[in-house]
Amino acid sequence: MLARDAQIPPLDELLAGAHVVSLPMRVKFRGIMERESLLIQGPAGWGEFCPFPEYGGAEASRWLAAAIEAAWQGFPRPLRTAIPVNATVPAVEASRVPEVLARFGRVDAVKVKVAERGQTLADDAARVEAVRAELPGAAIRVDANGGWDVPAAVKALTRLSAVGLEYAEQPVPDIEGLAEVRSRLRAAGTPVPVAADESVRKEDDPLKVARAGAADLIVVKVAPLGGVRRALDIVAQAGLPAVVSSALDTSVGIRAGLALAAALPELPYACGLGTVSLFESDITLDPLTADDGAITLRDAAADPGLLEQYAAAPERRDWWLARLRRVHALLAG
Repeated sequence: MLARDAQIPPLDELLAGAHVVSLPMRVKFRGIMERESLLIQGPAGWGEFCPFPEYGGAEASRWLAAAIEAAWQGFPRPLRTAIPVNATVPAVEASRVPEVLARFGRVDAVKVKVAERGQTLADDAARVEAVRAELPGAAIRVDANGGWDVPAAVKALTRLSAVGLEYAEQPVPDIEGLAEVRSRLRAAGTPVPVAADESVRKEDDPLKVARAGAADLIVVKVAPLGGVRRALDIVAQAGLPAVVSSALDTSVGIRAGLALAAALPELPYACGLGTVSLFESDITLDPLTADDGAITLRDAAADPGLLEQYAAAPERRDWWLARLRRVHALLAG
């Protein structure tokens, strides 16, 4: 999973540089208002290990590989130093859209969460329409996180396409369903490209969706794919346009996403790397947030004072360190 010339550092080295934090969110995202993360300091800088609690060991091991790459290897040579990013609007009420967008400053693209459990298509439409009202010229993309079935996805995207959609991210959970949604939209003349996210990062074979012709583009995230170098290889083999995104990371994790975006031969879409704006606070004094719709490539170092201020409760620290031990054993094995 790591580069062939890389070695997995001993567990003691990871534990020596480990800090567990809990950062408050401005709005609920993925059902949470606190984001926990384990940050690791190594010889090349900082890495972030923050797979969501429900993820199993095999999946979490890729996140650890990405953290080790960042902290022990560093990143590939960049091809660009300014990375365009989109704003992200969680599944909030439409009335809160202006407040959320204001935190991102000027942006040319917005990702809107849809298909939230307990909400309706009318809620989604109101949210998307509120974004369009605020930003008439912006590219709008929607992300369902696999929350629809095929008929519901076709119905929803047909309705939402009225505002003009750049693409729809993971409208249904599985690859077969993505292909069916894509086919039905094309047959109906509905101009909404289909992007695969979970069908790339959660599959044992991240290239399966590309081989199946089930998506127009892929979404790539450094941590779930096992690091920048592995993500670059996946994009090269997939042969599809790629959008770089994040997994609700601190600036340390965003730095890895920026490294991927900076190293891709082509970067046709704004990246989903602006999510630090969703936190009440970050762990660095120079957060990786957008200025005029882009983030300037630079390193991110955790600040000792912020690490102390947002240190997780002792029982949560113990939980994360125990998880680190288990996942390190899997990765080393």
